[in-house]
Formats: sequence, C-alpha cells, structure tokens
Amino acid sequence: MQSEPETVCNVAISFDRCKITSVTCSCGNKDIFYCAHVVALSLYRIRKPDQVKLHLPISETLFQMNRDQLQKFVQYLITVHHTEVLPTAQKLADEILSQNSEINQVHGAPDPTAGASIDDENCWHLDEEQVQEQVKLFLSQGGYHGSGKQLNLLFAKVREMLKMRDSNGARMLTLITEQFMADPRLSLWRQQGTAMTDKYRQLWDELGALWMCIVLNPHCKLEQKASWLKQLKKWNSVDVCPWEDGNHGNELPNLTNALPQGANANQDSSNRPHRTVFTRAIEACDLHWQDSHLQHIISSDLYTNYCYHDDTENSLFDSHGWPLWHEHVPTACARVDALRSHGYPREALRLAIAIVNTLRRQQQKQLDMFRAQKKELHRGVTSITNLEGWVGHPLDPIGTLFSSLMEACRVDDESFHGFSDFTENMGQCKALEYQHLPAHKFLEEGESYLTLAVEVALIGLGQQRIMPDGLYAQEKVCRNEEQLISKLQEIELDDTLVKIFRKQAVFLLEAGPYSGLGEVIHRESVPMHTFAKYLFTSLLPHDAELAYKTALRAMRLLVLESTAPSGDMSRPHHIASVVPNRYPRWFTLSHIESQQCELASTMLTAAKGDVRRLETVLESIQKNIHSSSHIFKLAQDAFKIATLMDSLPDITLLKVSLELGLQVMRMTLSTLNWRRREMVRWLVTCATEVGVYALDSIMQNWFTLFTPTEATSIVATTVMSNSTIVRLHLDCHQQEKLAGSARTLALQCAMKDPQNCALSALTLCEKDHIAFETAYQIVLDAATTGMSYSQLFTIARYMEHRGYPMRAYKLATLAMTHLNLSYNQDTHPAINDVLWACALSHSLGKNELAAIIPLVVKSVKCATVLSDILRRCTLTTPGMVGLHGRRNSGKLMSLDKAPLRQLLDATIGAYINTTHSRLTHISPRHYSEFIEFLSKARETFLMAHDGHIQFTQFIDNLKQIYKGKKKLMMLVRERFG
Repeated sequence: MQSEPETVCNVAISFDRCKITSVTCSCGNKDIFYCAHVVALSLYRIRKPDQVKLHLPISETLFQMNRDQLQKFVQYLITVHHTEVLPTAQKLADEILSQNSEINQVHGAPDPTAGASIDDENCWHLDEEQVQEQVKLFLSQGGYHGSGKQLNLLFAKVREMLKMRDSNGARMLTLITEQFMADPRLSLWRQQGTAMTDKYRQLWDELGALWMCIVLNPHCKLEQKASWLKQLKKWNSVDVCPWEDGNHGNELPNLTNALPQGANANQDSSNRPHRTVFTRAIEACDLHWQDSHLQHIISSDLYTNYCYHDDTENSLFDSHGWPLWHEHVPTACARVDALRSHGYPREALRLAIAIVNTLRRQQQKQLDMFRAQKKELHRGVTSITNLEGWVGHPLDPIGTLFSSLMEACRVDDESFHGFSDFTENMGQCKALEYQHLPAHKFLEEGESYLTLAVEVALIGLGQQRIMPDGLYAQEKVCRNEEQLISKLQEIELDDTLVKIFRKQAVFLLEAGPYSGLGEVIHRESVPMHTFAKYLFTSLLPHDAELAYKTALRAMRLLVLESTAPSGDMSRPHHIASVVPNRYPRWFTLSHIESQQCELASTMLTAAKGDVRRLETVLESIQKNIHSSSHIFKLAQDAFKIATLMDSLPDITLLKVSLELGLQVMRMTLSTLNWRRREMVRWLVTCATEVGVYALDSIMQNWFTLFTPTEATSIVATTVMSNSTIVRLHLDCHQQEKLAGSARTLALQCAMKDPQNCALSALTLCEKDHIAFETAYQIVLDAATTGMSYSQLFTIARYMEHRGYPMRAYKLATLAMTHLNLSYNQDTHPAINDVLWACALSHSLGKNELAAIIPLVVKSVKCATVLSDILRRCTLTTPGMVGLHGRRNSGKLMSLDKAPLRQLLDATIGAYINTTHSRLTHISPRHYSEFIEFLSKARETFLMAHDGHIQFTQFIDNLKQIYKGKKKLMMLVRERFG
C-alpha cells in the first residue's frame, strides 16, 4: 500500500520435480496459503528464468575446491554472518575434531541444495500447523463472523487440489477432519442431547462426501487406500462421531433399517450400530475400478455392441447397443463425482451418460412391468417404494449427474473475460448460458447433454421414496429438492425440453408404485407438491391438460389420512407408541402442508375463468388438505384473484372462495382457533361479494357454520348493517327477505344460548313486533334458570332505553333474585344496577317500589348501599314520572309504614352486623375510618322515630362488649358520648 512504508522480505523456495516443496519468508505472515512475497518470487522465477542463476548443488562446488580455497570459503562465510553463524561454526568444529562425536560416525554430510532422492516422497509445500490453527479458529467461532463460509472455502480448496491431482488434497483433508473430530462441542451436544446446527451439519456432510471422493481416486495406490481406511475406521469408532442421518440427540432411534427382515426383525433398533458420516467412505474402500466393462465405458466414446440382446435385467448394453452400468445408483454416481474431482471430466461424463441411459431403461422396464401387473395389483395397496431416495441422499447422486452433464453443455458469455473483470463488473455480468451442444455418441436424435441433465433431474425428483427418519434427514430432502428445482428454473425451456417434460410427466403418472406421482403410493412416501408445482408451471403453456393432471395427482398427503390403505405392512406401526404424537416421524409436516397449499393456490390462480377446472381443483382441495389455516389461506387467495381491481369479479372463483370458507367454518366450529373471529368476518365479506342468496344461505344454515354468539353478534348484525344493504343495492323486497332470515336466526340463537344471544336477538327483531315479543318471551323463560343478574340488568336497561319501562322493571326484579351482596362488598359492580332498578321502580309508582324492596332487602346486606337506596326513596314522591301521564297524589312515603319501614329496619340491622364484623379484625390504623362509619350509621338510625334511643343502646352495647379495645372505645366516647 502506498501509505505503508516499504519493507524488504527475504524469501527462500525449494523445488523438487516441478513442485514447490518448502517456503520461508521473513514477513512472518501466518496463513494456510503462500504469502504474496512467495507468490511474487515464484512468478518472477517462472517469467524470468534467466535472471535467477541456476547453480550446481553446493556439495559439488565444494568438491572442486582445494584445501586453501575451502578454508577461505569458511572464514569468509563466518565473517559475513559472524553473529548468527559463529556459535554453530564453533560447535561443528569441536565435533569434527572429536573422534568419538556423532558427526564423525556418518559418512559424508547433508546438502540442502541437492534436492531429494528419486525414491523420496515429493509433494507441494503445505503448512500443516497453519491448517490446523485456522480450522480450529473457524470452528471455535461457531458459524459466526463468516467462519462457515471460510470452512467451505477450505473444502473447495481440497476439491481444487484433487482436481490438480495434488497429493496434498488428502493430507489437508486429514488435518481438517482431525480438527473437526476434536471440536469440544461434539461431546457437549451428545451430553445435552441437543442436535448440532444445520450449517455445521452440512459441513460434516461435505467432509464425508470428500472422503468418499478421495478413497474412490481411480489411480491411488493400495497402501495409500489402506492407510486412509485405517484412519477412517479410527474416526468412525469415536463415540461422538456424527451420524449420517443426523439423529444425534433426542430424536427417535433410526428406524430406516427396522423393517421386518428374518431373524433380526425384532432386534431393538437402538442397539444397532449407527451409520456415521464416514461409513460410506469406509464402504467405498472396497470398491475398485478394475471391472473391464467399467474401464471400457470411461475410456472410450466408441464402446458399443450392436449384436447384443437386451433381454435381461442387468444387460451390459441396451437395445441400441449402448453401454449400461448397473450399480447401486448413489455408488455409481459417487464414482462420477470422484472422476470429476480427480480431474477426469471426460471419463466422468461418459460414466454419467451410461448411468442416465440405465436409469431411463429401468424406468421404461418398470412401466412395462407395472402395466402387466396392474390387473393383479390390489388398488390402493403398495409396498413397492425406495427406502433410499436419491434426492436428499448423503451422496446427492442426482445432483452429481445433473452438474456433470450441465458442465458439459455450458458456454461462457463473450463478455466474460476472467476473474478480475468479473469482480469489477458484477452488475453487468450476464449469467452463464447453456446450449444444446452437438450430440454425444450415446444419445437419441435431438438429444443433448442439456436434455439428459434435465431428464435425469425429473426422474430423480419424481422417484417414489420413503420419508427418511430424523429431522435433519427430512429437512435435507426438502432442501435438496428445492436446490435442484432452482437449478432447473435457470434453464429456459425450448421445444426439445418441453418434449422431455411431457415424456417424463406421462411416465410418472403411469409408472404406478415406482413413481411418486403414480396411481398407487405408499402412505409414507415423500410428497410431490414442490416438484408438481414446478412441473405444472412449466407444462401449463404447452399442455394444460397434462399440467393439471400431474398437479391434481400430486395434491394427496396420505400420511394425514385417518387410516392407512389396508395391507400396508411394509413399515412397523408400533412406532406410534414411541412418541405420543399422531405423526411422530414427520418433523417437516408443517413445511410439507404449506407446499401443498402453494400447489393448490397456483392451480386456482391458473384456473381463473375456467369453470370445469375450478370445480376439479376445489374438489381436490376439499379432499386432500386437512389444515383449516391452509384452506382459509386458499379461500383468501381465491377471493383476491377473483376480485382484482382491473376486471369484473370472477363469479365461479368467488364461489370456490366461499365454498372453501364454509369448509373452514365447519372445520373450526367445535375446535379452538385464535383466528376464528377473523375467519367469520371474512366469510361474511366473501358471501356479500357472491350476492344476497349466499348471505341468505349462510344465515339459514348458521348452526352448521357458527356458534350462536357468532351468528347473532357478527353474521346477522353485519348482514343487517346499512353498508351491506348499500353494497348489494337491495330493493325493499330483498331487504325484507334478508331481514326475515336474520330474525329467524336471531330467535333460534336466543333459544339455544339465551345468555349470550338474547340482547342481540332483541336488537335484530326490533322492527318486527311478533319477533320482538317472541325474543322477549325467550328472555323471560331463560331468566329464572340460565341467565346471570348482569345479563338480565343489561337487557333490562336496553328495554328501558327502547321505551318499555314495565318490561325493564320485570327483568330488573328477576335480576335481583339472582344477586347477593354481602356486608363488605361496597364497591361491587352491580351496585349501580341495584340503584338503577330501585330508581326505575320508584319512578313507576308505590306498588312497584313496594314489590322490589323485599327483593332488595333479601339480596343486599351492604349497609352503605341500603342507606343510599333509603335516602333516594325519601327525597321524591314515587310515580312522579308515571306511565300514560298518570299523576300520583304527591305525598312523600312514610318511614313508619311499609315498604320503607322494612327497608329502614334492614339498613339499621345491616349497620349493626357490619359493625360487629369490622370490630372482630380491626387494627389501630382503621380506627378513624371506623368512627366515620358509625357517624353514617347514626344518620340512618335517626331516620326512625325512636332512632336516638336505639343508637344510644347500640353504642352502650359496643362499649361493654369491646371494652378491651380501650383506645377505640375512648374515641367512640369522645364522638358519641
């Protein structure tokens, strides 16, 4: 940098057989890779070989010197570097002069400039200590500060080294693996029973895949492979070594191998040894490349046998005479990956083509076999499925084939000049283009590497496979599927590729149990929703019928069906008892259901305006989607699509939306759902858009859709609102018909749930005398049994507000019979209702007041409330605001006669009882408050004609009974004598 002072670095580089075998630099930079100074010196030596003088080894030069020259040479060397060299020179001189010294036992002397012996190992310089330090540092950062990205870069470096056939690739991976195995978090997670993070888990996967590549090196020596195997077995035996399926921790035991198989069928799965991330690499050590058929495939484009009869399962050639390669598919693809990784792209491509041709032939044979057996196959039953799916597999076989074939047909854009240009013009740089390059020897006419890549991806994605065990393995299935589809989406579909899509869609639909889209699938097959959505959108512009057929077939989600198809015995079902959960193994179920919902939504959007298709999609949704929240989302989606602002509403789609909404209502009617209120409001909005008949229909069938409270407070109220009438442009006749349905609903709801619906029913029936009377009678009938005083007071106040004071009074007296106010409840919320009821009775006349007071006396024991009522009743004449303009005589009521005498006695009695209750638990800080309470009591006592005498006797009694409370009694004497 210009701002930094210039420094001079001393660099030394050793070469051996065209490799840099060691480097040193005085800059002191610590890194896995060479510092800039080493690179600079290397480039200088490459570009200007003449400037760097080549010398013979120093031992040869010394051999040519005589005794004097040698002495001169040594003395000059010591003089130039005397401070650094002198102690070593002195020590060596002493040792050489000592006859018994170790140095004199060896013939000759070392020469660092002479290079290694022909038999010595020669490899590129790798700073092992730095590799270990860096990996340790990245792991300690736990995925933060971009450490995960750094580790992935190291893995990429290993792949790059393998591709260059640099023997350090395996050395570097060994160092990385040792640090991974030493990560202290492994044992911590094992003790705590927690799973490792997803990103960290993916790094372990890559580690396992790289070892697979290394041991499958087609040109490695046997002794080298043996040493790797020993190392892998050592790591594999460590108890914290991560498992392949990611089931470390508190997940279910691995049930993948728990299928009934002979004698070991009942073996406890938890005791079975687990496969680790290294198991596949260990198994791959047994694989070799000596098979002559395999050698011919990878070494020649002309390897054919046109006279071969393709009639057996494992034929070496197909009917075209092209070579086939029958091997466990993930293993065969691991060979492809190994060839690519070790810098044999041509050979990898040849093997990939043979594998794809084998898969295509197998697919055709399976289809033929299924068609032959179809009559015998019991419909709805299948146990034919692949326990080891190719998409989401630890070795990613389909991804390997796809990328090998895509690399072969990639054409760089003209503007893509190189790395520096790429980084400077990130914004303008075009994506890589893919082209149909001239056909390979073993491809059908019109086919290319591109069509082959696409076809093998479709075959893999459509394979019927069982859902693997464990959260990680299941998430990996989803992730790999999405990654593969996103790669496919980068390819522009032309006529040739559309043909492939058509061909594969038909295959997948007709291939029965071999296909995830077959007519008959296993209950626990991986669902096809994500893949089918991609197929649907790709096929729709070219073959709508096939697109819909594929998507509709994929909508099913059998694991959620209440019963598995009969005869499905290919899985042990005792697993349900392991975890108290209906679907213990499907950890990604919520994601799967959302993908199913996405597929349905995509079809609904595409089917807008097509009545037949919309009906088919609706049926499929109703049959296959089991989650109310997802059906509600689809109903909302359909509503939005149907009512887009720029066009007239699509009435068929609106009806679909309403139908789905009704299904949601039925599903959530008897279950708790926090979105229920929102759902009900939305349904009324949707029905309003559909039209008046839809509103009428939901009100007539309310009991199958809504609770009585929802039906009255939300549905009928919204339907009867002015905004709805205006929105629907209703005439008088239509308004009356709708109002009639609303009133019928209201009365039915009031009968079913009077506590919560009576008031709404009365409100809805206000404009119809007979309906209103009926609603009132329902309230009266329910008042004695099922309704609380607060509900009755609310309805009574509403009655008074509507101008029915006698009815309000009747309901108020019924409410009083349910009420009970004890002596200390002087802040009870019902007090206002009691005061209002007494005021209403007082306003109606003496008889009404006389009738309610005994109820008040019976229900209210709180002295302050009773004295308040008493005072109000003595202030004005009863019936002053009488009915029908009738006026009373205008006399105030006497406290000596009924009904006020009864109220007065009850109030005095309440004060006496409350006083005794208070004195039982009184503390000094409440004394002054108690004296004020007695003052209020005296005011009430004095309202009676002999009240003065009664109060004096009451005080005397207190002094006698509570004479122990001296301070309090002194305060009583001071105030009351």
